[in-house]
Amino acid sequence: MDVYLLILGDHLPDPNTGRAVSEAERLRAIVEQAVVAEEAGFTGVAIGEHHFTRYLVSAPGLLLATIAERTTRLRLSTGVTLLAHHDPVRVAEELAMLDVLSGGRAEMIVARGVSQRTDLAFGVQDDLRARFDENLRLLLRLLEEPDVTWAGRFRSPLTDVTTTPRPLQRPRPPVWMGSGSAVSADLAVELGLPLVLPSTLRDPSTHRDVVERYRATRGGGGRVALPSHVFVAPTAAEARTAWRPHLTAYARFADPWRGDGGVDVDALMEGAAVCGDPAEVTDRLNDLAGLLGLDAQLVMVDIGGLPHSAVLDTIRLFGAEVLPGLRPGDDGRAP
Repeated sequence: MDVYLLILGDHLPDPNTGRAVSEAERLRAIVEQAVVAEEAGFTGVAIGEHHFTRYLVSAPGLLLATIAERTTRLRLSTGVTLLAHHDPVRVAEELAMLDVLSGGRAEMIVARGVSQRTDLAFGVQDDLRARFDENLRLLLRLLEEPDVTWAGRFRSPLTDVTTTPRPLQRPRPPVWMGSGSAVSADLAVELGLPLVLPSTLRDPSTHRDVVERYRATRGGGGRVALPSHVFVAPTAAEARTAWRPHLTAYARFADPWRGDGGVDVDALMEGAAVCGDPAEVTDRLNDLAGLLGLDAQLVMVDIGGLPHSAVLDTIRLFGAEVLPGLRPGDDGRAP
């Protein structure tokens, strides 16, 4: 089972003290978490992109480049890149640059995003789905091919363009489709991309229909990953007590974008949020892998003003006592 540390970088105060660290401290902490994740045995790190909110990271590629210099084997992914908001030529150049600097460890998760405010600020509120589709197809060509000649609706045409540097990974660095919709899953199938489900606090079983559709149209193949909010401590009681105020703060903050209205923390801890001692967390993540036939899991620990030391303790404990017990999901796919 591939396991990535997912960091979206919310910049919320600690609900127990009311204190929020500075922006500089918060960003440096994200780098340190990735370094510790490599030491703990994680496959990779995925860092999200947001704008104009209390999610702090607007340029994940810069953090990933910093992390590349502090690590040697950790896979380095965005989580996600808002591809409709960017020029795919520039995205191809930056992803290839990260791939070269990291020795072939770069990845990318692409998605349309959920913020209308961001769409408006970047001037892409119209035809967002069509723009995303076009940008993605061009991005893949630029990563895989030299001398690209292309014309589309949303940017100027290209004639014999070769982006530089060329990525080390062949045919290109992995690009994942981030979505929970049937339309995007179908696009992932058409383009042969692995699928990452949304980082919501909703019941993971709601994604089952999309996963079954994706796998059926790929003939039983295709890789699927699920993000989960996770906290682990030596005992289940300690985990629930320590994490409850931070999960509550984060769920209330994120609910306008990802929730269903109202926050029931007890229900979250029994469903979408995985919290407990190492044995319980291992069992619940394996249950999720079995439910959706997962090939990878994205573990999101750092939420709601959780102190940096507690985040690092959780990453280390997860690596020592949870990672060894995780296994890929078996949903009857053909080998």
